[in-house]
Amino acid sequence: MDHADQRGARSTDAPWETALPTIDPVDGGTADAFARLAVELHETGGVHETVDAVVQFALQALNCSYAGVALSSRGSRPEIAAVTDPVVAEVYGLQIDTQDGPLMASLRERSTVLIRDTTTDTRWPEWAAKVSGLGVRSVLDVPLTLRDGRNTVGVLGLYSLAPDAFTVDDEAIAHILARHASVAVATARHEETMAQAVDARKLVGQAMGILMERFDVDGDRAFAILKRYSQDTNTKLRDVAQHLIDTRKLPH
Repeated sequence: MDHADQRGARSTDAPWETALPTIDPVDGGTADAFARLAVELHETGGVHETVDAVVQFALQALNCSYAGVALSSRGSRPEIAAVTDPVVAEVYGLQIDTQDGPLMASLRERSTVLIRDTTTDTRWPEWAAKVSGLGVRSVLDVPLTLRDGRNTVGVLGLYSLAPDAFTVDDEAIAHILARHASVAVATARHEETMAQAVDARKLVGQAMGILMERFDVDGDRAFAILKRYSQDTNTKLRDVAQHLIDTRKLPH
């Protein structure tokens, strides 16, 4: 199967467009490309920048027309984090709205889902009919599962306009890409959480300073005041602090 024929249209200014060659899984290009990807993911800041790099890599490395990543969230609705085409957002949206489909199955069961032809697959008939109407014929959803096997941070979705497009080699490469992506996303999320915690401490410290100066109280008392207002108003402590900094007033 000619990979180039099945890719479909994609942006010509994608960051991987000139940086990465088309990969043949039987030559040494795969290892080299993944080595470059690992460096790119390490240097990339933020979750969304990370998954953007992953989906652009997927277009180069795999026999797909489109790619996307949906990330797990605290609620039941996954977050559409990166897509290479608006079609993918529509494919995801149909599943997120109904809480059904290969994306949701892959996320819940931590398993790979392969649809060889959306016009004949019977597992999700309503969704498949709509997706085939968009021109998507083959689907490969691979969970982004961490090494412990218990935590899934999201799903990598690959889509082709041709039926039966994904080979065993494609699936193997997709799993390697998913492993890289899962670690990179988990790391980026952790770094963002740590950065938010540092920012929150700075805000609380600044708000405490305002209270200490205004009411002539010590640090412990100032923190107790912020904490009480946080509990009484059911507001996050950092938001109470931000409100005080912005308005010089405590929330009601």
